Amino acid sequence: MTLIGRWRPLAQDVLRAVVVAVLPAVFVLAAPGAGAADLVLVLAACLALTLRERAPLATLLVSTACMLAVTLHVEPGPSAVFPVLVAVFVAVQAGHRLAPALAAAAFLGADLAVNLPGPGGALEDLENTSLLLGWFVAASGAATVTRHRQAYLEEAERRAEEAERTREEAALRRAGEERLRIARELHDSLTHSISIIKVQAGVAVHVARKRGEDVPPALLAIQEASGDAIRELRATLEVLRDSDRSAGSAGDAAGSGLDRLGDLVERARSTGLPATVTISGARRDLPDEVDRAAYRIVQEALTNVSRHAGGAAAAVSVDYADGELVVQVDDDGKADPDAPPVPGTGLLGMRERVAALGGRLRAEPRPGGGFTVRAELPLGEAS
Repeated sequence: MTLIGRWRPLAQDVLRAVVVAVLPAVFVLAAPGAGAADLVLVLAACLALTLRERAPLATLLVSTACMLAVTLHVEPGPSAVFPVLVAVFVAVQAGHRLAPALAAAAFLGADLAVNLPGPGGALEDLENTSLLLGWFVAASGAATVTRHRQAYLEEAERRAEEAERTREEAALRRAGEERLRIARELHDSLTHSISIIKVQAGVAVHVARKRGEDVPPALLAIQEASGDAIRELRATLEVLRDSDRSAGSAGDAAGSGLDRLGDLVERARSTGLPATVTISGARRDLPDEVDRAAYRIVQEALTNVSRHAGGAAAAVSVDYADGELVVQVDDDGKADPDAPPVPGTGLLGMRERVAALGGRLRAEPRPGGGFTVRAELPLGEAS
């Protein structure tokens, strides 16, 4: 907040106090027997109004005491009540009842004591006092209405915020239900198709063994890969169903981390893809998000090598560096640096995973031929 912003409320309060002080000061100066002390009391009563928001009771006490002293000394007339009326309004608006009533009663009693008997008789004095009483009642009523209106506005604002929060929660719940529905549909359709593939591969393996023939490695790879796919689909659906499950248990349910890297590479080899694995650095427990992302990146990279770089060999390296995990998959295929491939769903998925963890991904043809995928995943942010 700037210096002007800090001083603006105080300047506005001082301006209000000066406006309120104008009439009482004029009438006090015009009253017989008035002196500098009376003017100082009027100014003190009005300046006390600058504390109205921070200390409404102190404002009421100072204003009432000062104007009572002025009234008892010089009889300035009805204008002397103006600072007290403002102080009563502020105190009632703040929720106080007894103190404003006592201040009004004290001022009215002092006015009666000074003016009885007056030159116009008791009736005129009673009318003046009734006028002052009406002003106090009006100030209290206006303050009560203002206080209730402020409370109503605050309640309306609170309800609006609550309604907004409820709408956000409902939207999140509907989005979660939709994700679960999509996952369930995918599970039902994909699991059915993959189950048929697994059964057919199993039958083919059984027939080959029964005939005493060598089982083709591709059939064994299909059988194993289909079983893993069904397991991961079911585990993913289970994680979505249990939204309150912790991240650790979700990772266990998915069961796809670098601890299964050996199985992943062995399955790739069974399909005819020469693949090697190099692990450097001190192996340690990884955050679940990083562990799963690293596994999926290697899985997608090996799949791309099998699909797009037929006959190529793949080299997988995992480096447990300080503060980050570096995963790299290189192949010696025929990718040309001058004709980079159009990123497909697999590469886009890699980038999304890495970006979600605050890491960096490089997926491009190698200068000497082939393709490289390098993911640098920070460990601190993921933790």
